[in-house]
Amino acid sequence: MKQEDLEYYRTLLNEQIDQLLTEAGKTVADMTGDYETFPDLTDRASLESDRSTELRIRDRERKLINKMREALQRIDDGTFGICDVCGKEIGSKRLMARPVTTLCIECKKAQEKIEKQRGE
Repeated sequence: MKQEDLEYYRTLLNEQIDQLLTEAGKTVADMTGDYETFPDLTDRASLESDRSTELRIRDRERKLINKMREALQRIDDGTFGICDVCGKEIGSKRLMARPVTTLCIECKKAQEKIEKQRGE
């Protein structure tokens, strides 16, 4: 992969990480609110449900940030864009759609087929 392509993905991943961390910071700031503003139990339960959903989303984003950091490490190591299974170069369209991927489209399809057969 060309150095300019690697730098593009490095910038893209860093921007996405920054954006997700900013959103996480906003979530924390929003959650410091006081329950006293919701004297009705139904309103309070609704708030708790919304917060629970928000926390699940942030947890998924945390896992995605870890994958993004691993992708940045692969850029540094020179293994970014190389399929972990077959060793072939991962297509640019696939990397654009999912820059954290470690499998080419063919290997990913094979993996999903096996998972479907196992019932996962």
